[in-house]
Amino acid sequence: MLNAEDKKQLAAKGISEQQIETQLQQFRQGFPFLKLRAAAAIGYGIFAPSDAECQALTEAWNDYRAEGHHITKFVPASGAASRMFKNMFEFRDGDHDAPTSDFEKTYFDYIHDFAFFPALDDACQVLYGEGADALMAAGRYKEVVCAMLDEDGLNYGQLPKGLLQFHAYEDCARTPLEEHLVEAALYAASDGTADVHFTVSTEHRELFEELVQRVLPLYEEKFKIKYKVSFSEQKPATDTLAATMDNEPFRTEDGRLLFRPGGHGALIQNLSDLSSDVVFIKNIDNVVPDSLKPATTLWKQVIAGVLVNTQRQTFEYLRRLDEGNCGRAELEEMAAFLHNDLCTEVPGISELGNEELARLLHAKFNRPIRVCGMVKNVGEPGGGPFLAFNPDGSVSPQILESSQIDTHNPAYLAMFNGGTHFNPVDLVCAIRDYKGQRFDLPRYVDPATGFISFKSKSGKELKALELPGLWNGAMSDWNTVFVEVPLETFNPVKTVNDLLRPQHQA
Repeated sequence: MLNAEDKKQLAAKGISEQQIETQLQQFRQGFPFLKLRAAAAIGYGIFAPSDAECQALTEAWNDYRAEGHHITKFVPASGAASRMFKNMFEFRDGDHDAPTSDFEKTYFDYIHDFAFFPALDDACQVLYGEGADALMAAGRYKEVVCAMLDEDGLNYGQLPKGLLQFHAYEDCARTPLEEHLVEAALYAASDGTADVHFTVSTEHRELFEELVQRVLPLYEEKFKIKYKVSFSEQKPATDTLAATMDNEPFRTEDGRLLFRPGGHGALIQNLSDLSSDVVFIKNIDNVVPDSLKPATTLWKQVIAGVLVNTQRQTFEYLRRLDEGNCGRAELEEMAAFLHNDLCTEVPGISELGNEELARLLHAKFNRPIRVCGMVKNVGEPGGGPFLAFNPDGSVSPQILESSQIDTHNPAYLAMFNGGTHFNPVDLVCAIRDYKGQRFDLPRYVDPATGFISFKSKSGKELKALELPGLWNGAMSDWNTVFVEVPLETFNPVKTVNDLLRPQHQA
């Protein structure tokens, strides 16, 4: 099936023939749906801290920071902003010359409120010899949009979100990259240093590096800290093979195998390469102006406080288990912590003898830990928190996407539709074990949690394989705690007009 050229192609990417065979088998068989116990809810898998608990958790986090631990803010930032401008691409390429849809009318009516408007106005002057207002007055709306989207203008149609101007300030307009730098200074700095890691695409890396080089001295002076900013790219070995609709390798017109990026789940490799003790993870577009950052800062400290308290307790238990001779009362205390605090159920655990119970507890505690903020469900698309069955028969908290749930099962569909919370991608992770060694994070991925999507190439339909998502199956075998955080901490920008929301205009 694979010819000599194919094997050269695989070797260049660092992909084995066995991986290709496994992927083709996954195309043929598909992926199983997950078996669910219930949607997580307050008091049943989701912890809702009181005001007093929030204060204590914030203090716990700041005490931990003061100890000089290595903390990193990890920001997936490779995604292009093209989907953010879908409506404006349609206007540019459509038959009508004046704004017609509500979306188009809103964009032009409030165009001065976009942080990028001054840059857009300059681009219009350069390209057409007139500013945006003059062009609109003359009915030349499409030229304004071209100045925003096209390569000879702002090129916003092709740039990643992290490089777009999101928020206006008196003296500047800030990009999401800069807002993440500010956030890092507010809650993730330790020992006078804020460590921020962005995952970026190869073609845009230089632009990210240039922006960082330009703005870093400003923020170091503003916050009186040093920044350590680093970048990585999705590894070629995490690309996945595309398949035909008959589950055979899809080939390009020149006969080569077609590979596609494996999705954000590939970034578990990048995360595993970090030498940090604690890592915050948040999407590039979920940022707010400074006036609204206090809530973000508070709740990041709260979930980080939950993390370090959870880690401290599991580390203590692991050391006691290593010492041996734990009595039944001690083991039952640990089993209660596993059940009540880590929300992990193990069938038959109470019937185990002391030695077997000690081994099980050691295995369950000695895993990476993540604390995930969850917001109340208000109809936003995205995954949600569930209590799901694992391959070993245990039940634990998992973040699931709709594609992982059998919606033909009435009980599961009711769980999904009735879920009280959804996942805003607000995580803080502990990636070292109790002996200070880095966990090999790819070992904790559940390979059965990928999914198949349908795409096209050169007019031909194909199947694409998505790796287990970074905060889904890629962290399936972690210890997980869900914490309710307020909706005000979740302010993603999915369309350009989202930037007109009050949260981005403050």
